[in-house]
Amino acid sequence: MTTPNPLTRFSATVENYIRYRPGYPIDLLDFMKNEMGLSAQSVVADIGSGTGKLTELFLENGNPTYAVEPNVDMRAAAERLFGHFPKLKSVDGKAEATNIPDHCADFVLAAQAFHWFDQMVTRQEFLRILRPGGWALLIWNDRNDARSPFMQDYDAFLRAFSSDLDKIDHRHIGDEQLATFFGKNGFAYHEIDYLQTFDFEGLKGRYLSCSYAFEEKHLRHNAAMQRLSDTFEAHSETGKVDFWYLTKIYFGQIA
Repeated sequence: MTTPNPLTRFSATVENYIRYRPGYPIDLLDFMKNEMGLSAQSVVADIGSGTGKLTELFLENGNPTYAVEPNVDMRAAAERLFGHFPKLKSVDGKAEATNIPDHCADFVLAAQAFHWFDQMVTRQEFLRILRPGGWALLIWNDRNDARSPFMQDYDAFLRAFSSDLDKIDHRHIGDEQLATFFGKNGFAYHEIDYLQTFDFEGLKGRYLSCSYAFEEKHLRHNAAMQRLSDTFEAHSETGKVDFWYLTKIYFGQIA
């Protein structure tokens, strides 16, 4: 099976992505303030910003924020949702060529995106756009599959009804790759619990927001929906299920 182009593969899922993908915990801001000196004046570059899930957090904190996204549909969605923030700078660019100025950012972040990048070219681009003493953060919302029986069964559902999950799973990114990316200063790690609560329509939308989900035209779509419904019914309480994540943060000063 040919893996779709990462620059276009989310175009068909934009509305579900907006409605059902998780944002990022407010505790991330407190962590960055305490550990890295984030202030409202800090300039942030969100690379692979998508529909603005992470961008929103910094705009609401008052930060001048570059939102760099190559997918035209996702970038347009972010502009529609967050264009009223005067400190948003929406940029047509990618991790390897962001199209933003040299040494313009105190913080460069990639959320749910680094596994799509050419990592060593991206490393050079991050070095170019970071100010001296600036920080790089690589962030993922990982499904916490061990958190509950529902999360375990949802993972089993994905294994059965996903087109190329194993090919694109960011959990293939390991310490060796991260150490090479961050360089001689090394990197540190922090994690934060994060929760979404879904009714069945929300859970369905969460699945369909993924680029590896079986779309309506897929021959196995109906079977996937039945299995998802069965999984929901087996675990829901008062018509809802808890969908748990660990927000995983790898951070350092690239050198």
